[in-house]
Amino acid sequence: GAMATWHRITALTSLLQVGLLMFSARSSGRLWEKCVGDKSCQAQRTPVVLVPGDLGNQLEAKLDKPSVVHYICYKKTDTFFTLWLNLELLVPVAIDCWIDNIRLIYNRTTHATSSPPGVDIRVPGFGQTYSLEYLDPNKHSVGMYFFTIVQALVEWGYTRDDDVRGAPYDWRKAPNENKEFFLALQQMIEEMAEKSGGPVVLIAHSMGNMYTLYFLNQQPQGWKDRYIKAFVSLGAPWAGVAKTLRVLTSGDNDRIPVISPLKIRSQQRTAVSTSWLLPYAHTWPKDQVLVQTPKFNYTVLDYKQFYSDIGFDDGWLMRQDTEPLVTDLTAPGVAVHCLYGSGIPTSEAFHYSDKFPNVEPTVVSGDGDGTVNLPSARQCGRWVGKQKQPVTLTELPGNEHVNMLLNYTTVAYIKTVLFSP
Repeated sequence: GAMATWHRITALTSLLQVGLLMFSARSSGRLWEKCVGDKSCQAQRTPVVLVPGDLGNQLEAKLDKPSVVHYICYKKTDTFFTLWLNLELLVPVAIDCWIDNIRLIYNRTTHATSSPPGVDIRVPGFGQTYSLEYLDPNKHSVGMYFFTIVQALVEWGYTRDDDVRGAPYDWRKAPNENKEFFLALQQMIEEMAEKSGGPVVLIAHSMGNMYTLYFLNQQPQGWKDRYIKAFVSLGAPWAGVAKTLRVLTSGDNDRIPVISPLKIRSQQRTAVSTSWLLPYAHTWPKDQVLVQTPKFNYTVLDYKQFYSDIGFDDGWLMRQDTEPLVTDLTAPGVAVHCLYGSGIPTSEAFHYSDKFPNVEPTVVSGDGDGTVNLPSARQCGRWVGKQKQPVTLTELPGNEHVNMLLNYTTVAYIKTVLFSP
């Protein structure tokens, strides 16, 4: 009541007296006008930024190619079209065109990747939610992703593209190649915080957590204190995931039966983010066999050999380029809510016959959310006591990696974070 308002006003006054340590004169003036004798201050909703995971937002392409891999492929388009997720492009024959467009070409000199000649790829909808609510613009339920969370926010009074926004990016790459994204993200967070008069909650899923951690590690503590209320982490692969070894070795069609794993492997290998997400030695036991073949047992210490033996030497360079980005798992310096699934069989080792690598493996499963191995998901626990802000771990038994975004428990948890003082 009146007492709380009084405390807020005195707090603001003392801020103004301390020479505006936190707010620029411009924004504190606005805050001041908004708060004095006005209850709406409390009703201001905490702004939300959503950071998707690998494959977690739409990509568009425009073509003017010198040549195509098959006569049915488009060589030139007048406009941008949806490359991901476009189910019509993932059917036999057409998928060859798709792979040729979405693949990356690695430059060993610059350590950067680029699209094939004549392929222009863009990430639509930065600052909006549509490109990560549904990965398929036709809103097929197969492509439903952040919709449930966004819709819940709207029911609590949020407005799409205003106080809840998406931060889509080119998930084929790692943070070292997405500098513009981080600048845009910082600017968007600052704008949302200034407009609402309070800090932002970041909600990330899967690999988006690695992106968010990298981003927060780059920011000075004063910036984080001012602009970030909390970081809600859903299904984070903090220490990588074993599944990526299968993706690199023999491909993984993500249970889409019309796609041949070996066919899609060529594209999955060129995505730098795949190598970035290989298991990390800070968590995986050094003697744990990840890939077993009649000739060799590969552990986290054998990646150079592994890349050589699968015939993908660029991968070893990609791994070295990206391994240092968040390998230290430096505490983010903001309040963390780390939610992760468990109790679902999750690939942790792959046994190959002598036809390695061009054959499907026998899979050994352990605990996790079906994608992220439990020991990797729990690594946020190492921040407990390592930063002054609280770190809360919440295990969600029986919650699958993507379905956790559709789950009532997750939505209810997000609500408590947003509406807590």
